[in-house]
Amino acid sequence: MVSKSLTFFSASSNKNNKLFWFSLSITFAVICGLLALKEGFSNEWVVHDDARQHVFWLLRYLDPELFVNDLIANYFQSVAPIGYSSLYRAAATIGINPLVFNKFLPSILGIICTYYCFAFCYKIYPVPFACFVASLIFNQIVWLKDDVISATPRAFVYPLLLAFLYYLSERYLLPCIATIALIGAFYPQAIFLCSGMLVLQLLRWQNKRLSFSRNSDDYYFCFMGLGVAVAVMLPYALSVSEFAPVITVEQARQLPEFYPKGRSAFFKDHWYSYYFGGGRSGMIPNSLWTPATTSFSLFLPILLSRRDRFPLLKKIQPNIRLLPQLIITSIFMFIMAHIFLFRLHLPSRYTGYSFRIILAIAAGIVISIITDSLLKQLQATKEQLPYFRLITQKILALIFLIAIAITLFLYPSFVNNFPSTKYKTGAIPQLYEFLQKQPKDTLIASLIEDTDNIPTFARRSILASREYAIPYHWGYYAEFRQRVVDLIQAQYT
Repeated sequence: MVSKSLTFFSASSNKNNKLFWFSLSITFAVICGLLALKEGFSNEWVVHDDARQHVFWLLRYLDPELFVNDLIANYFQSVAPIGYSSLYRAAATIGINPLVFNKFLPSILGIICTYYCFAFCYKIYPVPFACFVASLIFNQIVWLKDDVISATPRAFVYPLLLAFLYYLSERYLLPCIATIALIGAFYPQAIFLCSGMLVLQLLRWQNKRLSFSRNSDDYYFCFMGLGVAVAVMLPYALSVSEFAPVITVEQARQLPEFYPKGRSAFFKDHWYSYYFGGGRSGMIPNSLWTPATTSFSLFLPILLSRRDRFPLLKKIQPNIRLLPQLIITSIFMFIMAHIFLFRLHLPSRYTGYSFRIILAIAAGIVISIITDSLLKQLQATKEQLPYFRLITQKILALIFLIAIAITLFLYPSFVNNFPSTKYKTGAIPQLYEFLQKQPKDTLIASLIEDTDNIPTFARRSILASREYAIPYHWGYYAEFRQRVVDLIQAQYT
């Protein structure tokens, strides 16, 4: 009864099976985290690409004399969410270097992602094998991109959004609103996704009609969540940044930085790639179908329309409606981000994270159903089918099972540099060591590429460099851009 051991069990009937698949999911997450740690500590001068922006200024918490009156450090500190900076500050308080903490944090976040991915999938489809597959695919998604590995604010989107979805599916009010508060503290843009999901809980599709819920608990849950969301976002809305205003669309269209090959490429030549392609403006990320197993998710609507042929689909719970609701909310916020361009930050941030969560869970469900069907074919007897057809069916089923297993478990071995950490290694250690010995108020001006690494490795201020040319707040970028122009003119005069 191989098929039964893989799929036909629930938490109430066999807790050991659920524990086995959950443990296997966590094991894979731990292995990925260890591989990332190995690369992170492979060299003294290794740092994540984005950590050079979002972590270097946190060294102030270890030494307040660093980066005094530093435009770049002040700017990145001003845009850091309070939860993110507080977490690193707490680590620095007990003596942990922010750059070291930045390398350990992704492994912890990866395990949290796996826990909530498995738990949320189980609320939708209580088949532990499917939850394991979803978690496995999601781990591959996480470690083939550099979001979680960056340990910057965007690294917290996956674990917190998955936690919100899980508590929402369970209707756990206090944990749900606590998660909303944490999302606001670590990655405020995702608050809009949570708010949209809460509002959609008030709608019901019944008798081919859209109507409002008649359950008073739904309204209480929604308004409590929205109240916390408003309370969390209000300080952001009322505060006035010293680097305001946010750049306007008209200003951005005048700057080459926003066009292809620019530092913050956004605008594109063709409308389709602008709205639906990858990059910062498009709805569909370039790596959405990585790993390739996410493509199995496309078959879920087809399978749902053939429930009579796949009995395992009966295990799908009403909570599956959360997946299309998340799609609707994400697309709505994507549109709003384009309407209020740059004031809600980048449109792609509202679809990229949520779409990957949806694809991983949908793919896990589909693969479990296909696996169950193939295993049943292997168990067929000659009384059910003619001998030749039976043998052919068993051979094909075995081939497909092996192909699925190879794709699931060995996919990372076919990918260069798994996990994809995007760590950068400093090229001039002698320069960093020399600059570390200079006065702490030293300001370095240079056009060489390795200037990007000086604030992180040498702990000294720089006049400007490409890594820090972030043009979304004109109060910062106008002065930064002028510095670059002046430096180039001085260099070549």
